[in-house]
Amino acid sequence: MTNDSEVRSRPLTSYVSRTDDEDEVRRLLGAGRLVTLTGAGGVGKTRLAAQVASSLTRAFPGGVAVAGLSELRDERLVARTVADALGLHDTAGRTDLEAVVSYLRPRRSLLLLDNCEHLLDGSADLVTALLRDCPDLVVLATSRCSLGLAGEHVLAIPPLGVPDEEVGTPREAFTFGAVRLFAERAANVLPAFEVTESNVADVVRLCRRLDGLPLAIELAAARIRALSPSQIADRVESNSGVLATGLRMPVERHRTLRATIEWSHSLCTETERVVWARCSVFAGQFDLSAAEDVCAGAGLDSLAVLDAVDGLVDKSVLARIDGTDRVHYRMLRLLREFGGHRLAESGDELAVARKHRDHYAWLIDQAAATWFGPGQDEAYERLTAAHADIREALSWSLRTPGEGAVALGMAVGVIEYWVARGAAWELRDWIDRALEAMPPETRGRARGLAVAALCAALHADLPGARQRLAAAEAIEDDDAAPYIAHACAFVRMLSAEPNTMVRAAEAVRLFGERGDVRRQMHPMFIQGVALAYRGDLPGARELLGSMLRTCEEAGEYRYRSMALYGLGVVEVCFGGDDDDGERFIRSALEIDLRTSDMMSAAYRLDGLAWVSARREEWVRAAELFGTAATLWDRCNAEPDVAVTTIHRMFHGATRNALGAKKFDLAFAEGRRRNPHDALAGPEALAAGEPADLPPLTPRESEIARLVAAGLSNRDIAARLVIARRTVETHLQHISHKLDFANRTQLAVWVEQRDRGPL
Repeated sequence: MTNDSEVRSRPLTSYVSRTDDEDEVRRLLGAGRLVTLTGAGGVGKTRLAAQVASSLTRAFPGGVAVAGLSELRDERLVARTVADALGLHDTAGRTDLEAVVSYLRPRRSLLLLDNCEHLLDGSADLVTALLRDCPDLVVLATSRCSLGLAGEHVLAIPPLGVPDEEVGTPREAFTFGAVRLFAERAANVLPAFEVTESNVADVVRLCRRLDGLPLAIELAAARIRALSPSQIADRVESNSGVLATGLRMPVERHRTLRATIEWSHSLCTETERVVWARCSVFAGQFDLSAAEDVCAGAGLDSLAVLDAVDGLVDKSVLARIDGTDRVHYRMLRLLREFGGHRLAESGDELAVARKHRDHYAWLIDQAAATWFGPGQDEAYERLTAAHADIREALSWSLRTPGEGAVALGMAVGVIEYWVARGAAWELRDWIDRALEAMPPETRGRARGLAVAALCAALHADLPGARQRLAAAEAIEDDDAAPYIAHACAFVRMLSAEPNTMVRAAEAVRLFGERGDVRRQMHPMFIQGVALAYRGDLPGARELLGSMLRTCEEAGEYRYRSMALYGLGVVEVCFGGDDDDGERFIRSALEIDLRTSDMMSAAYRLDGLAWVSARREEWVRAAELFGTAATLWDRCNAEPDVAVTTIHRMFHGATRNALGAKKFDLAFAEGRRRNPHDALAGPEALAAGEPADLPPLTPRESEIARLVAAGLSNRDIAARLVIARRTVETHLQHISHKLDFANRTQLAVWVEQRDRGPL
C-alpha cells in the first residue's frame, strides 16, 4: 500500500531506536486522529514515522498506507499519490479524492503522509477532507512545519541524543543514539571500524558538534574511509562558519546541518559537484542511463558521470537502491534542494531540465516500441520506476513556452501504461492540459483529442468523449483518422449505438496499414464483440482467435488476456459453448493475476460468475461475484464499463434463484477468498486451508508458506492482492518473531512445521 518514497529508500533495518519518541508518537496516535511530526530536514522524522507505522499494523486492520510526497512538485497530484499508495484505480465519475474517501471511509486505517512541507495547502486540504469523511482514519504526517489544522497534535522531533563531553567509554557512549548511528554508518563504509577507548572522545566530539542530526552524522560518517574520527571532527569544526545559502533553516542546529552539507560538498571533486547539481532535477529514483543522459555534456562524458555517481554514493549524497535487474539512485530532498540551488547558480538549469525531459520522452518512446512483445513487463517496470520523473518532465513541458506538443506526445505514447496503473483520469488531465498549452494549429492536436475521448469513455463520460471526438473530427488530419475511429467505436459500443463494428473495423484497417499492430488490438476486440452482438458468432470467434494468435506469436500478455476474455464473453453471452467460455476466461485471469492487473482480474472473475450462473450453479456464482467484488473494491471501481448489462443480468438471476439470504451468505464467503482460489476450482476449496504456523498470524503463515514455495516478494504481492511493501513489512515481523536472517531459514522452518513429527 505504499508509494515509492524516501521511506522505501531507507530500510528500517538500519533504524536507530528512539524509544521515548516512538512511545510518545504512539500515545498521541491513540489520543487524536492527526499527529504531525515536525522538525528540521534531516532530523529523522521520516524514519521515526515509518518505524512507528510499521509497528501498528495490528491496531489498524484496515491497513497502514505510506504516501510519500517528496517526489511531487504539483499540488494537483497529492490525492492521486495517496490513491496510488492505496492501490486504487481511478473510476467513472469520481475524483481522486472521492476515490480515496470511498475506500477509507469504512476502514480503520493509518495513513502516513510523508514530507508535506512543500505542498502544505494541498496536504492540509486532503487531510481535512479525509478526517471529516472517514471516521476511523488516523493520519500521521511529517513536515518541517505543522499543517495548521484544528485537532492537530504537533510533536517536534529532536535530534538524536548526544553524550556529555566527559563520557569516556564506548559502553557509555553507545547509550546515545547519535553515537550508535555514527558507528553503524561508519562500519557500513569501513567494516573494520569500531568505537574504541582511543577514538571515543573524538566520536563524541563529532556527534556533539553535529547536534545529533542524523543526516549530518551520515554525511560525516561517509568520510571514515579516508579520515579518522578526529580528522572528521576537526574538519567539521574548522568549517562551522561556512553556510549554504540556499537552505532556509534559521535556528542554530539548522545552520549546523547546512554547514555539514556545505562541507560535504566542498570535499567532492569538481565533477562530483557538477553531477550533484545536475542530478537535482530528478524527482524520484533514476538509473545510470538517466544520469548519463542528463549529466553528460559540457566537458563531461559518460565515464566521468559514472565515476561521479560512484563517488556521490560513497559520500552518501546518493542512496543506492538495488532492483531486480538494475541499480537505481535517489537523492534525499534536502540534498536535492542544495543541488538545485547550485544548478540555478551555474546557469545550466534550463539546459539540464530539457535533457531530463528529453530522456523521459525517449523512455516512453522505447516503451511504446517494446510494449507489444516479450519486453512488455520490463517496459512497465521501467516506466513505473520512472513515474515521478515522467510527471516532472510533463509538468516542465507544460510550464515552458513552446513545449506543449512534446508533453502531448509523451502523454499519448503508451496509454496502456496509464490504464494498467489505474490512472486513466490522470492521463486525461495531462492530455487536456497539453492541448490547452498548444496553439490551435499545432500538428497532433486531433490525435490528442481522440485519445482524450478514449480516456473519457473509459470513465463512462460519454458526453465528454463525444465533445472531444467532435473537436478532433473538425480538424483535417489524416494522421488522426485511426485514433478517431478507435475512440468512436468504443463510445458506440458503450452506448449500444449502431455502426460500432464498422468504426472498429476501420480503426483496425488504418492502424494495420501503418504497421501499428499494438494499436490494432483494442479496436479488434471491440469489433469481435460487436460481431457476436450482431449474431455472427463464427466471425467473432475467427477475429478474436486471430487477435489471440497475433499476441501469442509476439510474446505479448496484456492484450492476450483481452483476446481470451473476448472469446469467453462471446461464448458465454451470445449462445456459444460454456466450457470453452470458462476455459478462455480462466486463462485470461491467470495472466491478470501474474501481471497484478487487478482491474482486469475483476472483470474476469465476474465473467466466471456468469459461467456458473449459466449452468445454474447458483452458490458458486454468488461466491465468484463476491470474490470479484473484493477486487472491484480494491480498485475502487464497479463493473460499470462495457459489461453493465451482462453483469446485472447474471447477478440478478443468481440473487433471485438463491433468495436474498442465501445469496448474501455465499457472496460474503466469496469475499473472504483469494482471487487465485477461482483458478483452483470448487473441489480444491473443499479441502480447506492449511493450519496457521504459531507464533505467526494467519496472514504471516500464508506469506511464510509462499516464501517456502519459492515466490518472490513481487509474486507474493500479486498472489495475495496486496502491495509489495506490505509483504516486506510482514516479512520483517516474521524475522523478528523467529530470529531468522534469511529466506532459506524460513523455508526450512515452514517445511519442518508442515511435515510434522517423523
